[in-house]
Amino acid sequence: MIVLSERSRAAWGRCLSSPRVLAGACLIVILLLVALFAPWLAPHDPQDQDLLSTLLPPFWMAEADPAYPLGTDTLGRCILSRLIYGTRIALYVAIVAASGAMLVGTVLAVVSGYFGGTIDWLISRAVDIWMAFPPVVLALILLVGLGAGVNKVILAIVLIDWTRFCRVIRSEVLVTMTLDYIPAAKILGFSHARIMLKEILPAVTPLIITVLSIEMGIAVIVEAIMSFVGMSVESNVAAWGVMIADARTTMHQAPWSVVFPIGAIFLTVLAFNLLGDGLRRALDGRLVQRNG
Repeated sequence: MIVLSERSRAAWGRCLSSPRVLAGACLIVILLLVALFAPWLAPHDPQDQDLLSTLLPPFWMAEADPAYPLGTDTLGRCILSRLIYGTRIALYVAIVAASGAMLVGTVLAVVSGYFGGTIDWLISRAVDIWMAFPPVVLALILLVGLGAGVNKVILAIVLIDWTRFCRVIRSEVLVTMTLDYIPAAKILGFSHARIMLKEILPAVTPLIITVLSIEMGIAVIVEAIMSFVGMSVESNVAAWGVMIADARTTMHQAPWSVVFPIGAIFLTVLAFNLLGDGLRRALDGRLVQRNG
């Protein structure tokens, strides 16, 4: 049985009473359930084509077909089914890519901020040089070298966005290093690894959670961009970026075929941002004290 401290119980209470946390968590849980149960939720196979039923409107418009609640695209494929299956690609990239970037960036940030000196200078200069390149352009360059594919997109995001974690978290580590309990831990003879893992890492965890949630939203957008230009999944795979690319030639005739995937991207990014901001406000001790 896990026994929580009074401080941990208070933090969990603030999380469960935060409208941002609840709204973001509910949206993410819904998206995860949609991705997990996609074969049962989708009314059609996302690749099935019906050339006699192309560009059908959604259910609230005239000439809609009840078999296709959100209409069809230029090849007669069910838009709702493709949206549902596209959730799998978006969440897979968001979770794996953001976690990889967090792991690399956090390790380097903690090492840089803790040891300082030459190590800090070298890591900081590497971050400055790497962030000088435009992220989307750098991602395209990396994908040209690595080749197209979802896993290559994930690798490109990790190689680019670790700098975001490193720069932000390093600043927090430097602030934490000025607190009294860090010199006290050194005087007591704690090892470097123990101080970094037991003292510094818990102090910066709220910020890590916030940046992680924001990075997940960014990863969703990057994957959609890469899918749009044909550098992620194959053109016949159901992904939100592919759906936008397929619909761009008929967006004036059938605007819903563009609005729905853009709306799905917006909703997913909003969910991650709400969750991260809410957890940050609930777990960051300084914000809690400032807000009473």
